[in-house]
Amino acid sequence: MDYFKILLVLLIGIALLRFVHVKFSKKWVEPNEKKIPKKWRTILKKEVSFYNKLKKEEKALFEFKIQEFVANCEIVGAKTIITDLDKVLVAASAVIPIFAFPEWKYKNLETVIIYEDTFNLDFETDGEDRNILGMVGTGYMERKMILSKKALRKGFKNETDKRNTAIHEFVHLIDKMDGSVDGIPKVLLEKQYVIPWIDMIERKLEEIAKDKSDINPYAATGREEFFAVLSEYFFETPLLLKKKHPQLYEMLEEIFDQDLIGMHKNFRKGGA
Repeated sequence: MDYFKILLVLLIGIALLRFVHVKFSKKWVEPNEKKIPKKWRTILKKEVSFYNKLKKEEKALFEFKIQEFVANCEIVGAKTIITDLDKVLVAASAVIPIFAFPEWKYKNLETVIIYEDTFNLDFETDGEDRNILGMVGTGYMERKMILSKKALRKGFKNETDKRNTAIHEFVHLIDKMDGSVDGIPKVLLEKQYVIPWIDMIERKLEEIAKDKSDINPYAATGREEFFAVLSEYFFETPLLLKKKHPQLYEMLEEIFDQDLIGMHKNFRKGGA
């Protein structure tokens, strides 16, 4: 009888391994359509300032990456309707941080779940302690992201508050690509910059703790949050970050390989 139990356990184990292999070796597929839907392009022009500052060929790449993301990541609503606006804004949030890396694939993400508004740690939308705007899942929620629709849309409406919840969460995913969410994105940050980056973080965390910084205080909860919060600042108001924190700006410019100041200058000159 024991032999049958052992055999059964082995068979179940093999089945689970096959399931995991199939699930996690899913191929990244190419978009079916060559051109982005006109409605999506209209949304990009109206809502995403980053897109509007790109040159013609860069816009074409951005549009392709938008389609590619949507083709490979399911975007679903939890008691809320998902519109084209929501799909485009989620995809734009994913593409913006990694735009300088055309071959980038979010292979650690399968589903983005959209809630109407804030939620709590139990993923409840009713009751108390509903103060979460976005979250990268762990455990049984691995390879999933949860976003508040309200926060998603607000992140692109207000370009002066240095906040964009969706970009924040995608930066966490980028950070996580090396195996840990620790504020040190080793997949993007060259080794010689790691120690200077950590030292810079520690100095800035002290400034925040002493209320001597304009960086969102939430950044002081840990290195991983500092990186995500500062990335929001970088992509939302790069000119201000450059003025207030030139060293931090230069480090993020190195990490994301993006000259946002140059982009703004070109845009003002009509070169985009």
